[in-house]
Amino acid sequence: MINDIQKDAQERMDKCVESLRTQISKIRTGRASPSLLDGIIVEYYGTPTPLRQLANVVVEDSRTLALTVFDRSLSPAVEKAIMASDLGLNPSSAGTVIRVPLPALTEERRKDLIKVVRNEAEQGRIAVRNVRRDANDKVKALLKDKEISEDEDRRSQDDIQKMTDMFIKKNR
Repeated sequence: MINDIQKDAQERMDKCVESLRTQISKIRTGRASPSLLDGIIVEYYGTPTPLRQLANVVVEDSRTLALTVFDRSLSPAVEKAIMASDLGLNPSSAGTVIRVPLPALTEERRKDLIKVVRNEAEQGRIAVRNVRRDANDKVKALLKDKEISEDEDRRSQDDIQKMTDMFIKKNR
């Protein structure tokens, strides 16, 4: 019973850490990364579709992304979607390839990025702590129903705390 609770908590904490990594990978730094464009949705024949399903995104050089759209008639819509995103990117079409140059980072933008990353890390830590709280509540419910002893309760809470500490350390 306690092992199931701990295993569930560990899986949920893993998901929290993975979610944090995904969120941080979407932050635009000075280096080109195909994951930058993951959040962009393009209107494709009346259906909102992720850009990744409509184009091949590759890193051309350290500051440029190259998109090869599968359907040529969709190129203007892809460009418009990239411009409309909050990334501040200006794509340029060159035949069948759309190039997205990434501007250099300014000092002000770097400071903003630090704030954003710290905020994302804190959100990840909060999520892990919420999982810990849920697991501890389940263990306390077992104690209240007299399905486990107080020693097992205390040992289980210690194990959950150690697991939480390990995952918060991963979040850094």
